[in-house]
Amino acid sequence: MQAAPVRATAIPSFTTALRAVESLLMSGGQRTARRNAWTSVLEDRRRAKDRVETQRVLDLATSTRP
Repeated sequence: MQAAPVRATAIPSFTTALRAVESLLMSGGQRTARRNAWTSVLEDRRRAKDRVETQRVLDLATSTRP
């Protein structure tokens, strides 16, 4: 019995395929703007999560005092 052949090149990920299509359809400036916008969205979500957690901790700290 022989082993299955090994592929010499990796199968591209879904993200890699999307970036390839994106590069064909959009100019470089549009790609950069879209990525910057998405990075901003993720950072805003992280800051919002941090604010909620901080508020929760502050509420607990003030509610435990007599």
